Amino acid sequence: MKALISTATKKTERVFLVGVELKSRTALDTRDSLDELSELAATAGGQVIGDGTQKMEAPVAGTFIGTGKADEFAKHCTQHNVDTVIFDDELTPAQSRNLEQVFECKILDRTSLILDIFAQRARTREGKLQIELAQLQHLLPRLTRFWGHLSRQKGGIGMRGDGETQLETDRRRVQDRIAKIGRELDVVRRQRSTQRQGRQRSLWPLASIVGYTNAGKSTLLNALTGADVLAENKLFATLDPTTRRLRLPTNQNVLLTDTVGFIRKLPHSLVEAFKATLEEVVKADLLIHVVDGSHPQSMDHIQAVNAVLDEIGASGKPTIMVFNKVDKFVNGEGHILKTLPNAVGISAKTGEGIPELLSELSKQLKPIREFIELSVPHEASSVIARLHEVGQVVERDYEGETARFKVRIPPHLHEEFAPFIVQELQTV
Repeated sequence: MKALISTATKKTERVFLVGVELKSRTALDTRDSLDELSELAATAGGQVIGDGTQKMEAPVAGTFIGTGKADEFAKHCTQHNVDTVIFDDELTPAQSRNLEQVFECKILDRTSLILDIFAQRARTREGKLQIELAQLQHLLPRLTRFWGHLSRQKGGIGMRGDGETQLETDRRRVQDRIAKIGRELDVVRRQRSTQRQGRQRSLWPLASIVGYTNAGKSTLLNALTGADVLAENKLFATLDPTTRRLRLPTNQNVLLTDTVGFIRKLPHSLVEAFKATLEEVVKADLLIHVVDGSHPQSMDHIQAVNAVLDEIGASGKPTIMVFNKVDKFVNGEGHILKTLPNAVGISAKTGEGIPELLSELSKQLKPIREFIELSVPHEASSVIARLHEVGQVVERDYEGETARFKVRIPPHLHEEFAPFIVQELQTV
């Protein structure tokens, strides 16, 4: 995949953006999404020289925006020496191929752009593997376009002759690499599971900081724990999760994990590739959902984050809504804090509202674990496995007619283990 900046010449690519106002979108939604796409393009190293929109009922199968509008935009791009045209929606392989013929320059979609940014930002081996996996999954159905010239030379239907041979060879290579990366990420997941179990032996609750990209998650982690995580005013400034200990004013310890930011239209392949990282969110006892409260589309950002949480199986967890950047609130924007439960307004940059957040954390974490004793028949291996998966086992005794456990579990799992509970010891 070509980066937006050539490493050989360091030439900044001139970029034109294209958005579509569909029946299900308002003009404001389309404009805001294009503005965000412009930020993404700048983050990738491109120079945005303009954008255009097309209002339509549904995308056109061949060129997404229709040949008339495509020709109009193509002339504009030629006049302004545009190197790359980026569409705000995902294009099919056929649409990309057809649009490249019309514009006579490189065509990217939102998914390709996000993958490009992630590839630039990945620092750890795990991050690089996850990005490569997502890129290959995105590339696989698009391989045909790279060998179209051979199929035309051979004149066959589809990909015959040399083109077919090379295409199938490339496809097998990509599939083999995808399988290999999958195996390597399975090892990463096991390593993460071992690390998580080690942390859980401390019996400290786990909290994950989630939110829209550039909402201030890393800045908040730094403010709360003194961590030195990179925090920049850029989209996807950090990709790799960082876990730090936080001691609350009540002397209770909690482990905080900063995670990759979410975004609207986040590619499903990217969510799948980052499953190993996002498991930190799935396994968390509490979510700290950070929102840029000063952003005009903050409610849309909340919905986008909730959609990803639902996709990875992390919805429904106890959550503190943290509206960041209150120092930038204007025109009474803070009224939203009064309408949502467990909402706190802060400025991670100035420290305003941090004491209130720590107080809310202390309150939310009090019932985070039930300490119970269970008696489980030896043959109920699935129950024992489940207990080790979701609970913090403090003591175990496999002697006697049943296996005995003293374990801490999240309160919402009480009913699941109710048939085996001998006594409730305490709540921490």
